[in-house]
Amino acid sequence: MELVEVAPHVHACLQPDEGLGYSNSGFVDRGGGLVVDTFWDLPRTRQLLALYGSIDPRPPRRLVNTHHNGDHCWGNQLLAQLGTEIIGHRLCAAWMVRDVRPETFVSLCDADDASLGPMAEFVRALRRFDFRGIDPAPPTTIIDRDTELDLGGTVAHLLYVGPAHTAGDVVVYLAEEGVVFTGDILFNRCTPIGWEGTFAGWIAALERLEALEPAVVVPGHGPLGDVSSLRQQREYLAYVHGEARRSFDQGLPPLEAAKRIELGPYLGWSEPERLAFQVDRAYRELRGEPWDAPVDAGRVFAEMAALRQHLATRSP
Repeated sequence: MELVEVAPHVHACLQPDEGLGYSNSGFVDRGGGLVVDTFWDLPRTRQLLALYGSIDPRPPRRLVNTHHNGDHCWGNQLLAQLGTEIIGHRLCAAWMVRDVRPETFVSLCDADDASLGPMAEFVRALRRFDFRGIDPAPPTTIIDRDTELDLGGTVAHLLYVGPAHTAGDVVVYLAEEGVVFTGDILFNRCTPIGWEGTFAGWIAALERLEALEPAVVVPGHGPLGDVSSLRQQREYLAYVHGEARRSFDQGLPPLEAAKRIELGPYLGWSEPERLAFQVDRAYRELRGEPWDAPVDAGRVFAEMAALRQHLATRSP
């Protein structure tokens, strides 16, 4: 992981894009310290806090969770033990409690590959993380709408933009510094996955961030970006939704629909097979299912595996 100063007193901690779970975090060295997101396991979060401690050795005063997915919050307990205030949207806190537990990932990682079927290749990637000993610590300071934090004269705008990627998406915008921490509203140069929410909601969130015209965009995954990064993902989502609708209207199954989508420049994004999740989301929407309906992750991961084999015959 790499610590990068993106503006005076504002840092991003970037992990190399090596697939699912390699998320980014942020730190504002003002007002006692504000951390934006923790990491998926405790060892990586300890490394993260050591890097932030090299800037300010005091325990951070506040932590904001951009959403409830474990790769952005399962290190929370280490900050909770330090007395750090944990802030998040009401839906982020609620879904963190109801979502998949770390113990499920421990069981998956301990399972024999032969018993996992098409999930095996994805579980092998999960084994690079250590999910033992995690006790999720949800936000205890709850917000329901846009909120401002005074960081000793630096204003952090917490903007609620969900449901988009998830139910409780919040971004952290530093207007004076021209920096926005997007959480998973943006996957930069890597193929996005959406869990709850809608295409329209996610596209609207990206449009809202584009209108801010930030100089630096710290994505949930991938390298640092800018306004063009937000636009590219918005265009990707709109394109995929339109193509999925075409196949849906023809009565094609989701996997066949995904195989028919010509990814063009998006084929160069990492893990293009995640397209299967976006097509599945589009089909759920087009069937009129509620945006918070459970996702059959096992089935879609199997379709991802099949799509990966199909895409292997193509080149960016």
